[in-house]
Amino acid sequence: MKRKINLLPFLIIAIVFFLINSYVLSGIHSLSSNSLITPIFWIIIAAITGSLFYAIQRMRNKEMDTFFKIATHAFLILIAAELVFMLILLPNDLYRLTAGVPRNIYWVEFAWFVFFLTIGAFIYGMIFGKYAYRVIRHTLYFDDLPENFEGFTITQISDVHAGSFNNTKAVQKGIDLIKKQHSDLFVFTGDLVNNKAEEIKPWIGHFSQIKSPYGQFSILGNHDYGDYVKWESESAKKANLEQLKKYHEEIGFRLLLDEHVEINKNGQKITLAGVENWGIGFGERGDLKKAMANVPGSDFKILLSHDPTHWEAEVTKFPSKIHLTLAGHTHGMQFGIEAFGIKWSPVKYRYAHWAGVTGNDGLYLNINRGFGFLGFSGRIGIWPEITVIELKRTPK
Repeated sequence: MKRKINLLPFLIIAIVFFLINSYVLSGIHSLSSNSLITPIFWIIIAAITGSLFYAIQRMRNKEMDTFFKIATHAFLILIAAELVFMLILLPNDLYRLTAGVPRNIYWVEFAWFVFFLTIGAFIYGMIFGKYAYRVIRHTLYFDDLPENFEGFTITQISDVHAGSFNNTKAVQKGIDLIKKQHSDLFVFTGDLVNNKAEEIKPWIGHFSQIKSPYGQFSILGNHDYGDYVKWESESAKKANLEQLKKYHEEIGFRLLLDEHVEINKNGQKITLAGVENWGIGFGERGDLKKAMANVPGSDFKILLSHDPTHWEAEVTKFPSKIHLTLAGHTHGMQFGIEAFGIKWSPVKYRYAHWAGVTGNDGLYLNINRGFGFLGFSGRIGIWPEITVIELKRTPK
């Protein structure tokens, strides 16, 4: 018996989409009365929308190929630009309807200016923004940091998503920037690939260049388990994960799977632990108790945990203090504003804290914005991040 499909949500979306485009078309007619505008406009809209549906249908038999990326990105850019257009023009239209005055042509022109500015921002983000690596530095103070670790530095990257890369020179630029930090310790906090282990293979030579005096350590993220693609068998999926683990080793990363290591410096130590992915809605695989087994409560502890929801759900409630948790996962949604004192991204409606450092009293979480990109092949306002954290003792 075939399952009945509820068409009402699709009908509502179609109506809303039609109304949005009708409103945008009215903005064109405010500037020109050419009779060809209406049919040309709807032909373009139909072509972009039709390509999207066709691309989604093709994806059932193929992976996200070039056609899929072009179709989805064209639709995304169109919708984003139209929504920005509405955001600019609608307040003026509401005013003119209540005041009984005609549309302000200058306001319409401004709305169109912002419309094309939005398209330009997306194009910039797709060509340049996704490789516009930034180094973000944090200095964190702790009362109980071992003295010999005063000034100890950690470089963190996250969410490489190697299957999305298409520019070797640009990626090498990011690797070179990591190397220039000369940090004591390097950590990678998950999502080396989008879905399949083979995605990292062309980039092993790049990431294997990363070295630090106290080692390179890594964990798995939700995408690393291959949960988002179909496999011919469960054994094939498991083999993919095992191959990915081998690639971590080939790169030179020590993969921490619910375990910990000691970082020793001049007779003193800190504990570095890593858990498998644990995230609300993204699989709760990690075992924090196992990772911290036999670690003295008095030890200074750093935890690598891909998904930041783990921090509030378990880490902050752990019996012994975990001083610093390093996470990723959010990407800052690869879109937002971080300038002039403004810090905003749509991802804030899913994660209250989505980038940078939060916490106090020697209990901190840092969320890296990601080194790579996924889904949208670009970044706008939320640039790829290389984090450098310096550990300091609280001044007496």
